[in-house]
Amino acid sequence: MWSPRANRQYSVNYMDQRDTALHYGDSTDSQVTSHLFGERDSLGSTDMPATENLTDNYFVARSVYSENSFLEENERKEKVPKTLRDRLAKRCSCTTKRALGITKSLLPVLDWLPKYKLKQWLPGDIISGLSTGLIATLQGLAFALLAEVPVGFGLYSAFFPILPYFFLGTSKHLAVGPFPITSLMIGSLILSLAPDEKFLISSNMTEFSNETLVDIAARDAERVVIASSVTVLAGIIQLALGVAQVGFIVRYLSVPLVGGFTTAAAFHVFVSQLKIVLSVPTQSYIGVLSVIYTLIDIFRNIRQTNIADFIAGLLTFVVCVVVKEINVRFKDKIKVPIPIEVIVTIVATGISYGANLKQKYNAGIINSIPTGFLPPTAPDVSLFSQMGASAFSIAIVGYAVAVSVAKVFGTKHDYPIDGNQEFIALGISNIFAGCFASFLAGTALSRTAVQESTGGKTQVAGLLTAVIVMIAILIVGKLLEPLQKAVLAAIVIANLKGMFWQFFDVPVLWRQNRVDCLIWIVTWIASILLGLDLGLLAGVCFELLTVVLRAQFPVSTALGNVPNTDIYKNMKRYKNLIEPNGVKIFRFSSPLFFGSVDYFKERLNSVVGFNPVRVFNKRTKALKKIQSLIKKGQLRATREGIVTDGSVANEGFEDDEEAEEEPQPDVPTKEVEIHVDWNSELPIKVLVPKVTIHSLIFDFGAVSFIDIVGVRIFKMVVKQFSRIGVNVYVAAYEDHVVKKMEKCGFFDETLKKDMFYLTVHDAVVHIHTRAMYKDIQDPIFEKISLMQETKEPLEDVEDDVEELEDQNQGHAGFGY
Repeated sequence: MWSPRANRQYSVNYMDQRDTALHYGDSTDSQVTSHLFGERDSLGSTDMPATENLTDNYFVARSVYSENSFLEENERKEKVPKTLRDRLAKRCSCTTKRALGITKSLLPVLDWLPKYKLKQWLPGDIISGLSTGLIATLQGLAFALLAEVPVGFGLYSAFFPILPYFFLGTSKHLAVGPFPITSLMIGSLILSLAPDEKFLISSNMTEFSNETLVDIAARDAERVVIASSVTVLAGIIQLALGVAQVGFIVRYLSVPLVGGFTTAAAFHVFVSQLKIVLSVPTQSYIGVLSVIYTLIDIFRNIRQTNIADFIAGLLTFVVCVVVKEINVRFKDKIKVPIPIEVIVTIVATGISYGANLKQKYNAGIINSIPTGFLPPTAPDVSLFSQMGASAFSIAIVGYAVAVSVAKVFGTKHDYPIDGNQEFIALGISNIFAGCFASFLAGTALSRTAVQESTGGKTQVAGLLTAVIVMIAILIVGKLLEPLQKAVLAAIVIANLKGMFWQFFDVPVLWRQNRVDCLIWIVTWIASILLGLDLGLLAGVCFELLTVVLRAQFPVSTALGNVPNTDIYKNMKRYKNLIEPNGVKIFRFSSPLFFGSVDYFKERLNSVVGFNPVRVFNKRTKALKKIQSLIKKGQLRATREGIVTDGSVANEGFEDDEEAEEEPQPDVPTKEVEIHVDWNSELPIKVLVPKVTIHSLIFDFGAVSFIDIVGVRIFKMVVKQFSRIGVNVYVAAYEDHVVKKMEKCGFFDETLKKDMFYLTVHDAVVHIHTRAMYKDIQDPIFEKISLMQETKEPLEDVEDDVEELEDQNQGHAGFGY
């Protein structure tokens, strides 16, 4: 391969968009010459830009850099690998500063509490804590319905997780507590492990009648154990992931995936609460199509709707939606949002108690809320094997939503959120809460928004929220026993508005990125039909599949030069681009690995317009036929080319099929060097694909990594083009890609680092200079030497060709 000299330079002078010039030439200075509107003498005859255009134009003059020439002038920093002993010493070293930093990272409260501004922050935290506490109390009661546990246990779930998070959490505004989606997922798990059918008992009313009833007390006790056990297990999973520093796992839950999942979850929540609002009997369905079967049951039994519950739920829903909309539209004028859920709950409780709706209309009421706290209990470890997969899904969803909300408000108020520490904080909070008969905690966006919008500055507001919930547990809980469940269900449905509004994201996603739109739709459909746990898994699998497909079938283009610049763009997207004569520039926008190499070869052949293996095969076949005809005397070989003997019929014109060569007597010949122009008409009937390029440049600017299969296939491709006279260059590569190629044995006696150039333009200038200043043989000509009395003057390369053809079909021929 022709090696570039260090004294060759190119300069690009951007003086004006209407008058730009590209200069090639030599420089006597072997060092890099780089100017930013430097002295006039260094530019020769180039004019300097006007003063007023200095901010819009620049000039660069430097040597053409290959990998070797660049390294000659720029020494690489050698990274000295640290020994295991050094790493352990650094990890195990303990100083006062390091110990304080570790302590603050594990207990973030030690970082922000000493800096607490009492006079500035406390008033806002008090108002925020009181407002959020009232909402948290009602949401705890409402979300307990989703978790299929007695309503009173929702208060425990709204209280206990706040306490550990106060010390361990990195978010100053996150309102920790029950989340509707995770509550529903826990409810689905509970229905699968403790359905009503498991607690049926016989009640002999008379000797002639026998009625089957559900042992509600035993059922509720079992369900509380399951809920608390799965909460502890999910907390252990979160804590383990946090300790393992794998907070990045949430990155695989993209925004479209979370949008489709939460919208589907909102539909599940709506259906589960709709049956409570209507108070119609339905069976407990779990698994695939459970939400569809529940809807069928609701409409089948619609005539059994309880009018009192329906009217209470409908009025609650309408009032909550209207007032919440007022809060949003007039948030600048209303400093503290109207706590409509609290107002509605108080009014509905009073009406239910005064009108005695339970006795007169058989309305479904809470009926019993335990007063005080229960002693801590250990989880039922025997259930862990049955709930492992569900616990993992619940843990990831709870963490993902909580961290997403925390990052929103962290960005708004300019403080960092540590994803790994959030894993630890939520994990310990859920382990602690699970021991006190609570179900999993995360956050609800509406509750966190209230805590932030009412002036909350720190987790002191969260601590005051816990105080309000504690008051409800100890004193107020009994007063809410007459409250209708339909009111709580309607409050839950009213809070789903934001999730349902995500449907309007679909048209926007379709216009912006159809792949992301498909992820949203597939996740939504899968979560509705398969259930939330399997739906989330299906969504993640489909999302990863799109990533694999986009990596396996990336964008690949032929590049052209923007005239008078060193810029190269997609030939298909821009007009007036110029493709260097005899040069193809191929850009592959993906890592070159085992999954993309086949597509890489396919797109490369499409861009250059021929298959190098097929070209080589056809040329070999043609040369053998030419040799045979020369030996028969039907062709004459001269230094000017091949001449047909007109006195003899040319038997070389035959079908383009492999013809069996008949043994011919040796024909004495002298050595004659001839040239074959493969792009002209040959005197034999063999169709040889025309090769119109002499150089091929690979733009590796978007190749982020390459594996051993990619290295071997690329090496094979380079050699396939080289043997048909096409010089190959690599440009805009990353250093670690070259290092990997070196480790994998890419370089040898014929493939050297001189083929690597820092930019595409460096490679183009090298090719241009080579054509101008060196007398090179046109690579489309092939030389043939015919030796006297030789039966096989041509080297037999058919075996090698066939092997390369096999390799071109896949990765056969490479030993691992």
